Amino acid sequence: MNNVDIPAGIRFGVVRGISYGLFGPPDPIAEPVRELGAGVLRCYLYWSQLEPERGHYVWDALDTLLAEFPGDEEIWITVSSASWWGTRRATDMLPPSPALDPEVFGEFVRRLVARGRGRVTYWQCDNEPSIPILWAGTAAEYAAQLKVFAAAVRESDPSALVVMGGQPPGGPETGVFEHLAEHCRDDFDVFDVHLYGNPYEIPDRIAAARALMAAHGYQKPVVAGEYNGPLVVQYPDVFAEFGPVLSQVTATMADGGDTWIASTKEAGKPTPEHDAMVALYARMPELSPQLQMFLADCPEEYEQLRHRENCREIVQRNVLALASGVRRTLCWNLAPETADLDYRYAIMHLMFDKFKLMDYANGAISHRYPAADTLALTAGLLHDAHEITRRELPDRPDLYVFDITRDRGPLVVAWARNADEFAAPVDYDHPWPAATAHAVDAYGRPVAVTVRNGRVHIPVSPVPVLLTA
Repeated sequence: MNNVDIPAGIRFGVVRGISYGLFGPPDPIAEPVRELGAGVLRCYLYWSQLEPERGHYVWDALDTLLAEFPGDEEIWITVSSASWWGTRRATDMLPPSPALDPEVFGEFVRRLVARGRGRVTYWQCDNEPSIPILWAGTAAEYAAQLKVFAAAVRESDPSALVVMGGQPPGGPETGVFEHLAEHCRDDFDVFDVHLYGNPYEIPDRIAAARALMAAHGYQKPVVAGEYNGPLVVQYPDVFAEFGPVLSQVTATMADGGDTWIASTKEAGKPTPEHDAMVALYARMPELSPQLQMFLADCPEEYEQLRHRENCREIVQRNVLALASGVRRTLCWNLAPETADLDYRYAIMHLMFDKFKLMDYANGAISHRYPAADTLALTAGLLHDAHEITRRELPDRPDLYVFDITRDRGPLVVAWARNADEFAAPVDYDHPWPAATAHAVDAYGRPVAVTVRNGRVHIPVSPVPVLLTA
């Protein structure tokens, strides 16, 4: 078991996506990552990509990544065990599966980690092993592979941290993480929780992760290796509208994912649910706004509706996680995998495409969506925070008010829990040690506040307000 802890302080981060250099030479990303205020970058690298043939190593992607980030950013690499030759399922992308020879896999990981020794802070063994398309094996098989992975990482770089595959919200877990918490105590250093879904469940999700470990007599740091919102499944009323798509995906996955293989050779080809998605798009004008806003080329009013909710949730998810003791949050995701693939007729596009913070423009990742500005704002104000505490307001349970201690002085973040973003602001007075106060909301707009007699008057609405001296 490694005794290394997460480096001190709070860091906001971003995930590049599900690939880095897999579909071609990696695009430059250092500038956009830094513009977002990200101090942690998570990238995926694939066994197939780095050792395409046994004993033949290609380190171009790793070397490019490390050359782009020679500074103090923390690098987090999720290593996917997908391989054409080395794993049970032959593919270069999805799903990863158990290695045919654990010793061969271990040798690959040792060489990889040695290449990044002292430069990579976190090494993660695959991702979300409870999801069939992301792990074509059992919980016990993942635990066995994690053990090999952890031993190889620690042999090559004892200062690095091993991250267990991330825990998604809900889904077909069937006890996967209960098994891993029980049997993998000594084989990971960091518990990764993916904070999608209802943002107000975040404190309970984090507490549940700690409880899983506590049940077996230990604790490890909990991080959020992925988060973003809203997710289309947060709106129960839309299930009936895209039910045929879900039915097609469920039928494809009914065998545990054994018929679902996604490789780079199939990039751009129709997915099994293609026809159902085409039919859904044909009905776009009659769909609810809550579903339309997740579709490509939806009406502008619904596009802006989603952008606004995305901005609000960027602030809310981060503050709720940080107040629960998490010190690393990584937003999914930086940008599309490539500049030229259109996956609008795939359910993964419906679920996750609009989480991209940036996009390609003139061949480079340079176009910013509103959530990118909100993340940069939030990271800029909270990066030197020490303590984040929700203020107890028993008579106002709908108000979420957080006192944040920073090196630069106090910060308060406040919002009202209300499904109507245009609900009238609630008057709220908060203790305030400074003579002046300045406030902006999650959209970056100035908010008028008044300081009087040691208190600041804040109009609190469903749009988070960030208040500084």
